[in-house]
Amino acid sequence: MTGRKQLARIYVPPRSAMQSGKGRTQGWVLEFEPGERQRLDPLMGWSGSGDTRGQVRLLFDTREDAVAYAEANGLAYEVEEPKPVRIRPKVYADNFRFGRTDNWTH
Repeated sequence: MTGRKQLARIYVPPRSAMQSGKGRTQGWVLEFEPGERQRLDPLMGWSGSGDTRGQVRLLFDTREDAVAYAEANGLAYEVEEPKPVRIRPKVYADNFRFGRTDNWTH
């Protein structure tokens, strides 16, 4: 590993495309930036690197817990604030509204 400090990233993971609700989306994650480029193994063809910090993923309940952990361990870190969630209200009765111009959806 080189002499420079590896940067840790603290963020709220986005929900997967298969999720419609907010289940398992609360919580913060601390991950490290890759320390070196991945290289191709000539024998097996697998990609990998000597950087084991890329395998570390720490979960925290709050942003403050993640920041406190990074500061207690002397880690350089960067916090990515989550984007605000906008909920657009929908009314089922609008599907049958008179004079609407958009396609009908279920």
